[in-house]
Amino acid sequence: MPASSAPNVSPSWHILQLDVVSSTNDIAGKLPGWNAVIAKSQLQGRGRYRRHWVSDEGGIWLSAVLPTPGNADAWAILPLAAGWALRETMEGYGVPGMRLRWPNDLMVERSKLAGILVERYSPDTAVVGIGINYNNAPEAFQPDLAGQVVRLCDLVAPPPSREEIVAQVLAHLAVAQERIASARITELLPALNAAWKIGRVSVATPGAQAHIIGSFLGVDERGRLLLESDDGKRICLPPNEVEILRELP
Repeated sequence: MPASSAPNVSPSWHILQLDVVSSTNDIAGKLPGWNAVIAKSQLQGRGRYRRHWVSDEGGIWLSAVLPTPGNADAWAILPLAAGWALRETMEGYGVPGMRLRWPNDLMVERSKLAGILVERYSPDTAVVGIGINYNNAPEAFQPDLAGQVVRLCDLVAPPPSREEIVAQVLAHLAVAQERIASARITELLPALNAAWKIGRVSVATPGAQAHIIGSFLGVDERGRLLLESDDGKRICLPPNEVEILRELP
């Protein structure tokens, strides 16, 4: 297996390794930038809208604290840029059939390999929580996950070590952070938008009675969702106005 090459951005990360925690994000939220928390398992792992995320032993449960200087609006794209960082890491290991699912999942075909949750505990930092199914068995704890998840060890042989994966994810997150901080996020957009592999979608926005139906065009430098409606209109939606996005057949 070819080694994944580290990006040319290398801040000094301080990594805190723990056994069982409630949530790595909650612990990381008390730390300054360029700190990361890794745990063997989480008791209260969560995704968007505080949905429970099974975080059993054998997975990789990582939270990284990134500095977010300047205009807060510029950082709206961070969750999507974190998806770029995660996918770039896995691309380096030759994981086949990957795609991003809006806004925070890394999929292999129709099965979930990893998820991302970005949370703010401070105006000056953001916590990027990442969960990767490595050689764990979440379906043993939540049977309805059977067939819905995939593990890295089943996709790459031999799989890279957890330590190598964490180092690569942190290195790619540092690249994403630097691009946003220096107003160069457009450099990542071609690869990010190529990773969606989404066609027609149905989008629900807060308070709207009807969904928006159209073709997914990608995202712009501010993380806004770009659509073309069935009547040919171009629509631009800020991330906080996209409540639910469903991919249509």
